[in-house]
Amino acid sequence: MHPSQAKSIPELTQLAAKKFSNKVAIEDRQVQLTFQELEEQSNKASNGFISLGLKEGDRVGIWAPNCYEWIVSALGVLKCGAILVPLNTRFKGQEADYIINKSSIKFLFTMENFLGINYSQMINKEKLQSLEKIIFFDKSSGEDSWKGFMNLSDDISSKPFNRSFGNLIADIIFTSGTTGKPKGVVVSQNQNLRVFETWSHHVGLKEGDRYLIVNPFFHTFGYKAGWLSCLMRGATIIPHQIFEADSVLKMIQEKKINVLPGPPALYQSIMSSSNFNSFDISTLNLAITGAASIPVQLILDMKKIMGFKTVLTAYGLTESTGVVTMCSPEDDPEIIATTSGRAISGVEVKCLDDNGKEVDTGKPGEIFVKGYNVMQGYLDEKEQTRETIDSEGWLKTGDIGILDDSGYLKITDRSKDMYIVGGFNTYPAEIENILAKHKEIISSAVIGITDKRLGEVGKAFVVVKKSTKLTEEELINWCRENMANYKVPREVVFLEELPLNAAGKVMKFKLRELVK
Repeated sequence: MHPSQAKSIPELTQLAAKKFSNKVAIEDRQVQLTFQELEEQSNKASNGFISLGLKEGDRVGIWAPNCYEWIVSALGVLKCGAILVPLNTRFKGQEADYIINKSSIKFLFTMENFLGINYSQMINKEKLQSLEKIIFFDKSSGEDSWKGFMNLSDDISSKPFNRSFGNLIADIIFTSGTTGKPKGVVVSQNQNLRVFETWSHHVGLKEGDRYLIVNPFFHTFGYKAGWLSCLMRGATIIPHQIFEADSVLKMIQEKKINVLPGPPALYQSIMSSSNFNSFDISTLNLAITGAASIPVQLILDMKKIMGFKTVLTAYGLTESTGVVTMCSPEDDPEIIATTSGRAISGVEVKCLDDNGKEVDTGKPGEIFVKGYNVMQGYLDEKEQTRETIDSEGWLKTGDIGILDDSGYLKITDRSKDMYIVGGFNTYPAEIENILAKHKEIISSAVIGITDKRLGEVGKAFVVVKKSTKLTEEELINWCRENMANYKVPREVVFLEELPLNAAGKVMKFKLRELVK
């Protein structure tokens, strides 16, 4: 039985260990694990969790950069029938506090020091009632170290996993919300497996591929389209923690990377590096990039300048288990650049007007999705779930698109005010809610503006108290302390008042006019 036929993620690791055995599954810093060793390590992690009292349905958070320990602990969680909750490494304390409380995280895996940050010191442990234990991947010794956690398995005999966890919830991934509060997207193990078996087959991921995963593991792109897909296909996982053009170029050369997915900004940054020609990147073969329309020239440059034989685009959202549509390797560059491909097998897509009627081919409308990939719902948010998934199972994406005669989908506009910063969905409402906590701010409104490197960044329009001497620099610095970096507005404009309509809502189109 091939790993791609697995009915659960525990079964996937078992089958991968049998099929690919002594082939390299992960290369990370000085650590190299074969598929067999990964199976053994994840069993140890599972037994460690059992020793700590983890039960089916309990939640475990991982708040750390890409590393082999992330994968081993995640697999250990899933082998217990428990639920994985990834946390964005760009989150500040109050953002993490909310997710830990909302999802009732029992154990949290994190880092003592990553880029000078001790994540555990940012959270308010006294208010986190569900949290029983914090374990540090990078701590060398002690019961709260990675070694200490893995040693817990010594008291428990490793047993085969006979239960099928396929129907159980695999993960809760929090997506920024239009209301300002993140929402937990609930997805099962078999949904993940089915979607990313389709994805990995479609892109042509194969045994022996060497996949540099720059996309963060807390994101569907790095986790599911990343290491989970590698396990299905026998590809080698090479985690990368920080996106910096020259460090990626160095990894491509040293590790002979041939698969490199990422947002358009990743490839643009690499090609813009002054040291680009100093590295041998001739092994590159396959690239998969984002949902938004990108210049045709970028696709051509990625092939000509970076040497990719295949460049594909796709569209998806967390609520659709990450994938809705995909281009094919045989599509021409213009199709790949200007569309997000066609619906994957077993998934339907339609576009509706404001009255809920399906629009004609070639006309813009809101994108609705139906199929096995649609989430189970939002965690403990029944009303928001009903608003998002109708009685017939259609997922309301909030994105605007056009379907052509061949079923190719072109994304023309984003969900309401949402914009994308370097591949991260960014919702103004969430930023505005944080800005409201600043003692000098009366009101604010945030929009996305074009940025050459990141695609889009935030611009804040702010009304402050008359007595204040708050400067743009001071406010941006305050934002850096209170929100993830991708959410931080790059520009601030102080206004006497915001443009409001008769209902008192901010007319953001007026603000956009100020930018033009």
